[in-house]
Amino acid sequence: MGFTVKKNNGMIKGILCIMLAALGFSLMTFFVRLSGDVPTMQKAFFRNFFAAVIALIPILKSEDKFRIKKGCFPDIAFRCLFGTSGLICNFYAIDRLGIADANMLNKLSPFFAILLSIPLIKEVPNVVDIVSTIVAFIGALFIIRPGGDVSVFPALMGLYGGFGAGTAYVFVRRLGIKGERTPVIVLCFSLFSCFVTAPFLIFDFHPMSGWQWLCLILAGLGASLGQFSITTAYKFAPAKEISVFDYTQVIFAALLGMIFLNETPVPLSIAGYVIIIGTAVVRWYYLKNR
Repeated sequence: MGFTVKKNNGMIKGILCIMLAALGFSLMTFFVRLSGDVPTMQKAFFRNFFAAVIALIPILKSEDKFRIKKGCFPDIAFRCLFGTSGLICNFYAIDRLGIADANMLNKLSPFFAILLSIPLIKEVPNVVDIVSTIVAFIGALFIIRPGGDVSVFPALMGLYGGFGAGTAYVFVRRLGIKGERTPVIVLCFSLFSCFVTAPFLIFDFHPMSGWQWLCLILAGLGASLGQFSITTAYKFAPAKEISVFDYTQVIFAALLGMIFLNETPVPLSIAGYVIIIGTAVVRWYYLKNR
């Protein structure tokens, strides 16, 4: 009885944390959009700068300080590379698509992670994983709506954002297996992103108003809330039991878009949301009961 109660409490805490992470990431998207005509690279720099400051605090308080475990550096490097490129493409899509669409394309990352786990972690997907990945990408086509014109490009960038995030998550998982600390992973990613985007600020800095500064600070806080909450969530409960609740981010983003940005998803986009989220729910139910 005691074990069951403890497990249920862990499940509830895990669900609450992952929904808090979804809220944090949707707020990040929302404030990035509200910051207006600031260049994408400038937005990415300040989003990661403030996240780096927050990640640095627990590292300075720890005994090991900033020390990368032996054998973890290559995985951290690839996590930074794919995470940064995915983030930049996601921000590009946020500025040019509805924030619900941009969030949904980014939420294809678990399906990309399934594909990348084959060569990187030697995990062979089962039939349900393969079918769910195919169906999810069909759902993505409803959001991208390929028609050969320039308007498709932001959606493709958003799709790469999901690919970059999914690939980065695989390397994060490898780092977790090796025992690397979360603040170290977050700090390395944030500093690398700042290093990549800093030259764009040096040569093409756009002065920002007080409102734009506030929006980017809040975007960094939202991103930090999301990163730390999702890591904490998976400490309370296994991913297969709670990961589906991460899709509440799309709901939060859609509500923020409709209430504050006067954005209403088109019917085809809504169909894409239903297909992708429905696929994630079916896969989650299967894994939970297997």
